[in-house]
Amino acid sequence: MSTGASIIVVVAAAVLVIALAAALVVGIARVREGGRNRALRRHFGPEYDLTVARHAGDAQAAERELDERLRRHGHLKTQPLSGELRERYVAEWAGVQEEFIEQPARAAADADQLLARLAHDRGFPSDRYDEQVAALSVHHADSVQGYRQLHAATLRAREGRSDTEELREAVVHARVLFEDLVKPPPHNGDGHGVAQKHHHRGGGTRNWFGTRPAHTHMRWAMRGGHAGRGDV
Repeated sequence: MSTGASIIVVVAAAVLVIALAAALVVGIARVREGGRNRALRRHFGPEYDLTVARHAGDAQAAERELDERLRRHGHLKTQPLSGELRERYVAEWAGVQEEFIEQPARAAADADQLLARLAHDRGFPSDRYDEQVAALSVHHADSVQGYRQLHAATLRAREGRSDTEELREAVVHARVLFEDLVKPPPHNGDGHGVAQKHHHRGGGTRNWFGTRPAHTHMRWAMRGGHAGRGDV
């Protein structure tokens, strides 16, 4: 083989090795990217899809945002509520539902402020709404959207651009986050779940959310916000 031919073979082999190495690097990057994508989807659930939608379908931009949220808030340690504070919040939320019958816009605004205070008391940042929601999305990804919906409806109501039905739906959806934040830890000191229903006099049941089961509080939501006071 001539010297020129040998050089061509060596160069071709080198190019092939470089191409194979580049393909390997790209393949590893894609595997890592796929693993990162799956991990984010697992962690954020519906919040992942909502973030992609807010980025007009740009999954990479959405994942960068979600990664940043995890970096900032992933190690946040939340604080449990005392029993007294929990009961106070439960009573306040029941008052919001009563208030909604006569003053929907004011009740929605009160619910929005209540959630902000409750999140603060649980240890989430409270200086800015956006930062609080970002932190909540890391730890309550399945329910944080209801808070966003309520906050947006409240802002529209101030401008006269939100009707009673929109406000009612917003309060209903926000209740899911409220329940997540206000419920007690899974177990108390003796190993029994404190969220279990307890029997009281008369043979009925009492649960952690108040003296009546949660579905009783929600009857008003099923009737378009026109229930009587006894149904709230």
